[in-house]
Amino acid sequence: MKNLLVFFALCFFNIIYAQQHAFEISGVLTSEEDNLPLEAATVYLQRETDSTLITYTISNNKGAFTLENKTSDTQANLYVSFMGYNTYQKKVKLDQSKLDLGIIKLSSNTSELDAVLIKSQAPVTIKKDTLEFNVKSFKTKKDANIEDLLKELPGVEVGADGSIKINGKTVNKVLVNGKSFFGDDPTIATRNLSKDIIEKIQVSDTKTDSEAFAGEAGEGENKTVNLVIKKENNKGVFGRLAAGGGTNERYQLAGMYNQFNDDLRISALVGTNNINEPGFSYGEIDKMFGGRASYDTNSQIFNYDLDGVITSKNYGFNYVDDWGETVEASANYFGSNTQNENETVSERENILPDSRYFTNSYSNYVQHADQHSIDSNFKFKIDSTLLITLKPQLRKINRTNMYRENQDSYGEDGAAINNSSSRSFTETDESEFQNNINITKRLGKKGSFLKLDVFYRTIQTDDENELENEVNILGETTETTTLNQLRETDNSDKTFIAAATYRLPLIEKVLFLDFGYGYRDNTKLNKRTTFDYNDDALEYEPTTNTAFNSDYEYANITSTPTASVEYKKEKWSTSLKTDYIFRTLENKDALRPEFDLKRHFNAAAVQYRLNYNGPKTRLGLRYNLTNDAPALNQLQTFVDVTDPLDIVVGNPDLSPTDNHNFNIYFNKNNFQKGFGLNLYTYASIKNDAIVSKTTVNEDLVQVTTYENVNGNYNLYNNAGINKRVKIDSLKTLNIRVGISHSITRYINFTNDVKYASLINSVGPSLGLSFNWKDVMEFSTYYNVDFKHNSFDIDVFNTQEYTEHRLYINSTHYIAKKLEWSNSINYNYNPNIADGFEKSVWFWNSTLAYSVLKDQGSITLKAYDLLNQNNNSRRVINQNYIEDRQSTVLEQYFMLGFSWKFNTLGKAGEVGKSRGMIIRL
Repeated sequence: MKNLLVFFALCFFNIIYAQQHAFEISGVLTSEEDNLPLEAATVYLQRETDSTLITYTISNNKGAFTLENKTSDTQANLYVSFMGYNTYQKKVKLDQSKLDLGIIKLSSNTSELDAVLIKSQAPVTIKKDTLEFNVKSFKTKKDANIEDLLKELPGVEVGADGSIKINGKTVNKVLVNGKSFFGDDPTIATRNLSKDIIEKIQVSDTKTDSEAFAGEAGEGENKTVNLVIKKENNKGVFGRLAAGGGTNERYQLAGMYNQFNDDLRISALVGTNNINEPGFSYGEIDKMFGGRASYDTNSQIFNYDLDGVITSKNYGFNYVDDWGETVEASANYFGSNTQNENETVSERENILPDSRYFTNSYSNYVQHADQHSIDSNFKFKIDSTLLITLKPQLRKINRTNMYRENQDSYGEDGAAINNSSSRSFTETDESEFQNNINITKRLGKKGSFLKLDVFYRTIQTDDENELENEVNILGETTETTTLNQLRETDNSDKTFIAAATYRLPLIEKVLFLDFGYGYRDNTKLNKRTTFDYNDDALEYEPTTNTAFNSDYEYANITSTPTASVEYKKEKWSTSLKTDYIFRTLENKDALRPEFDLKRHFNAAAVQYRLNYNGPKTRLGLRYNLTNDAPALNQLQTFVDVTDPLDIVVGNPDLSPTDNHNFNIYFNKNNFQKGFGLNLYTYASIKNDAIVSKTTVNEDLVQVTTYENVNGNYNLYNNAGINKRVKIDSLKTLNIRVGISHSITRYINFTNDVKYASLINSVGPSLGLSFNWKDVMEFSTYYNVDFKHNSFDIDVFNTQEYTEHRLYINSTHYIAKKLEWSNSINYNYNPNIADGFEKSVWFWNSTLAYSVLKDQGSITLKAYDLLNQNNNSRRVINQNYIEDRQSTVLEQYFMLGFSWKFNTLGKAGEVGKSRGMIIRL
């Protein structure tokens, strides 16, 4: 049926497309008073019949503009909107291919600037560093949510998982009226707020509260979307409830409740399921019978992205309010209880300079986790020049893990060399508290400020581990090593950071000089006590082998004076920051004082930025020089024999690593022509990189230490072209072509042989998406990854690896109330070992029928319709090639029901449902 619909749709395109004619409208915008060109004014064309947007553009630095598109209309309304000027309107005829309007003079209206901004109907407005979309200018289906609206905006890409990119930049924060909405997960807002209650969508570079208050520029790597709610729609309640039950005892329950009362917002989420979802599906309540969301903002809380089958119970609460005129407060609570069961089989080819050996392993585990998290943010705006923010956070986690593993190793001739078996039960309690205090004081009106930051974090981890382990060395001389131990470990990790920055404006709001100083103290304490099991006494007794015990304190302390200069104009900005790091590393070992050490390191750090932000073009250049200290286990000469087959000993002569990172990006987007170009290059060079130096004896017992090397680097390039073809007001075709390329060089040691591996990877991709409004949506994406791993010594063979991935998503609006959605993934790994599945088709299909005046939905979902789901995968690096396969969620069918309610003003109502109003 899908192919038939696509065929008819393409035939219909040809008919409609033939009726359209191309047009080009040009002109120059100037101010009426002084004839100066007006740059970044919005020029847009609307249909006379329904005011639908046909096309729009932004004037250049000379005030010139060109509107290009195709339409079947013979005439339309032309508007010119610019902040501080009266809106210009003209009816234009489209019966000729080119129309030159000459010079258009706009009259100023500065006395009514605020009114102009409110009444402006321009689809897109540029206000300094903010891009603003007028929601009324973009048509969507009747019950559209914010995600549906975003898909209609120029330069915006929305993935099937809800991830958002705007002009090639990732959106990492969605605000509602300038405030957070249930933490940092964008999908909770975009998939649960109705488009009808939103007046404007504002897009800007992501900034901290302090950066925004002080007038600093953000990094520009991520975007923030602010949803401006209509004033009349900022009171009431809305939310969703959903439930489903299926075959193989599969189930899912989810609910969300929100109450808005001007500045006060209260939200609650709850969910439970046994289908590997995070409970309330990270904002996917309206699509809770679809695939998993990609956002992982609380992975520590929800055990997200783990293999196996997960049963979970999750709940959350969000509070946002203004306490008077000077205090803004927000808080989030998340909690969960999960159980994860998994089995894994793997085959690994281990690479040595003069030989190979192979390892087959089987493992299974059952993990229970009870986890809680509280995040809060308090902003005190003492006056227009002073801002104080506090961000206390608290986390509490309890885990139990039962684990078993069997492993066999053999040589190239197939002869067994060793085998091992292990069983463990671990119970872990972890608590974390942190607080970040920032004080920002603006000084004068030229851009000067003084900023103070204090950060403190403490993490306490206590665990008990019952371990049974047996290692058998085979061959002519056999040897068996057994362990039956109880290990009690207390870990403490404390970090204190204090920093101050003063900005001196050399040219008002253009050229700045910053001076700063930072102090950082990271101290780690570890105490492990080991008990051996006494078979005669049937109890654990303190071990006589102190190699299994530890008691140390490790401190990494830095003092860093900084200086930077920043220059910024309306479009261009550049900055250079230099740090000089005074670092002290100190270890005190209470059990083995001979391993005490104290090292001093001094190093420079540099950060350079160059940015150009135009209406259609963005260019950025980044360079960072950073310095990373060795970890304690890399420095200590203490021999760690915790794993009898993998012994670790540190190197006290290690030096810190200098990291040189380069980043260049270029984005060009032309909405009229539906064209976007994105180029990205990243390079990393490491001096004194710390790498493992491993020796493997004839019994395959590994002894690993560490060494500084030069010559490690990574280069990554990505290029993408987007082309949007607007067939007519209902049909749109998007084409995406891209290619990525990476080269990674890694220095390695095995059995005292030093060598380099060079991994070369090329990945072309092609994506197509077609949207026929209210009829169907179809998208497909294909990419193939070619990997080539070569070595600089002849004893290693070149490795080749190829992986094909195909994704198909479709939604068919079969009838007014009936939707059919499909998600199909295909993976093909031709190089994977014969014992594993080389290819798999994974197909999920859902039918949804709207009831209760579109407030309710009945769904029938088929998960893994073809019953082929598996997660076979191959991993290649400089030391080994590994194929593995783990437990997956198997096929099931589920019947579900969801219901939404909304009382946010007349425009937001979807029925006569009413919810309880909480009065505080």
